[in-house]
Amino acid sequence: MKRRILVAPLNWGLGHATRCIPIIHALITNNFEPIIASDGAALNLLKKEFPDLQHIKLPSYNITYSKKGAYFKLKLLKDSPKMLTTLKAEKKAIKKIIEDYDISGIISDNRFGVSSKHIPSVFITHQLQVLSGNTTWFSSKMHQKIIKKFDECWVPDNVGEPNLSGKLGHIDIPKLKVKHIGPLSRLQKTQNSKTTYSAMVLLSGPEPQRTLLEEKLLESFKTYKGSVLFVRGVIEGEPQSKTQDHITVYNYMTSQMLEEAINSSAFIISRSGYTTVMDLAQLGKKAFFIPTPGQFEQEYLAERLTKTGLVPSCKQSEFSIDKLKEIDNYKGLSGFDYEINYKKLFNLFKTE
Repeated sequence: MKRRILVAPLNWGLGHATRCIPIIHALITNNFEPIIASDGAALNLLKKEFPDLQHIKLPSYNITYSKKGAYFKLKLLKDSPKMLTTLKAEKKAIKKIIEDYDISGIISDNRFGVSSKHIPSVFITHQLQVLSGNTTWFSSKMHQKIIKKFDECWVPDNVGEPNLSGKLGHIDIPKLKVKHIGPLSRLQKTQNSKTTYSAMVLLSGPEPQRTLLEEKLLESFKTYKGSVLFVRGVIEGEPQSKTQDHITVYNYMTSQMLEEAINSSAFIISRSGYTTVMDLAQLGKKAFFIPTPGQFEQEYLAERLTKTGLVPSCKQSEFSIDKLKEIDNYKGLSGFDYEINYKKLFNLFKTE
């Protein structure tokens, strides 16, 4: 009988779910049986990617942003009692799932309550440090305290230079069993791919900021000279397209569709979420980043990649179509030719 591994990504944007896709494929290849657990758009996406696997709905944290980025921390603080209640419900649900499905191991991507003292449990994060402005020390210590409950912490980045996460994923914490496993991406670069689109807009992330950026960019690209592919990042219905003038809009794309689309686009406009950064590095793309207002992690990544001459960026409130001209002055993201040794990584789940 195959060992069953519970894979549980956080439903906060689509990044946590999409970077679990290569891990799920690798588990299947290495003769494990993945059981997927999440909620909302993340669960819906993984259902579409893996329709033949078992899917379980977990309690939802219902994380949303404030309309103004400056109020982000305040809103998280306000929502914290609700999140703690959900965390307790999540822990209770996981205990039952482990028993009902005979789970042999856990891979949690940023779901704090998905762990067990009785079976090997892994926590995936690129944030050993959690940036939160003047409360960074506190938020990082709280995050590290949660990570300590897991047997291993997998950081999807290179251990040394060059790396993508910078100070987020590179900090010495002796009490944590950290493994830098290399960047994770579900996508592959296509050699000599024909350029079909002048620009591609790739949206994701919690509301209402996802919608606010969508509206701003749709309006901005009306005057753009060139073909535009617009992926809204809304997991609903079928991934059908509609075209108006020079803009083709999809609600979402499957991994295969997205791989083809990014490969055939001259450059990408997107948030600077870490999963997006890993995907674009894998494909060696040029890009323009607009970090989510108030999300320190995305602001740091965008600023770091701009300072190193790789990708230009700007605040959401300051974006205009003219800023895209800056892309020509930047190198773009280089492909990271790193092959993850999944067989060695999964040995954790073979111990009795």
